[in-house]
Order: sequence, then structure tokens, then C-alpha cells
Amino acid sequence: MPGPRGQVRAARVSEAAAYLAKAGEFLRAAKDSLELGNNAAAVGNAVHAGILASDAISAARSRTVWRGEDSQAPAHLEASGEEGNQAARHLRRLLPLKTRAEYDPAPIRAVDAKAAVNAADRMVAIAAQAVT
Repeated sequence: MPGPRGQVRAARVSEAAAYLAKAGEFLRAAKDSLELGNNAAAVGNAVHAGILASDAISAARSRTVWRGEDSQAPAHLEASGEEGNQAARHLRRLLPLKTRAEYDPAPIRAVDAKAAVNAADRMVAIAAQAVT
């Protein structure tokens, strides 16, 4: 696994379903926020849905979850097989938006919010395939 020791923790396959369920909750909140025009909330929730989907995939496939620096999470996800490779592309799009959505005072454009929600939606679908 990439990264220094201690940045991953062991996970049980049974935890994958719990991560997936939480990812689904955040994705629903992201979609609702997008529909309401709450772009920052849509992006923030999409990012969290993506991170949880990533945890679901890695728990199901590699029996670990990433606990290190967010920017290195996609590399860990790629070690989780084909689903991890597919999802890592979307996670790389989402992670840079986390700080922007949560801490930056600048508004987020609707087109960027929609792209984030779409990326999260794809990740949750990939995670659902990995978990089942």
C-alpha cells in the first residue's frame, strides 16, 4: 500500500456496506442541495460521498481504509482493483474541491457543483458494485 505505515487501518468486509450507506446519504444530500441551488453544500456533500465511497471500495477489495493525507487517497484506492482504478479518477476531481466548498468565501458555480455531484454519483455506483 502506498504511503507511510499507519496511514491505513484494517477494515472488515462488513464495514464496506456501512461506508456505502453513509456515502448514499451524503450523495442524496448533495443532489438535494444542488436542486436547491446550494452549490457549496452540494460540493461539500459530494466530496464526503466520494470519500466514503472510496472507503467502501477499499474495505471491500483490499480490507483497508485510508487515514492519511487526502491528496494521497486516490493512490491507495487504485490498489483496490478495477473498481478502485475507476473511482480514483473521480476522487481526484473531488478532493481539490473540499477546501473550496468548506472554507473559501468565493461562491461555487452551478456547473462546478453539478460536476462534483456527478463524480460522486459515479463513485457511489462503483462502490455499490464492489460491495455487492
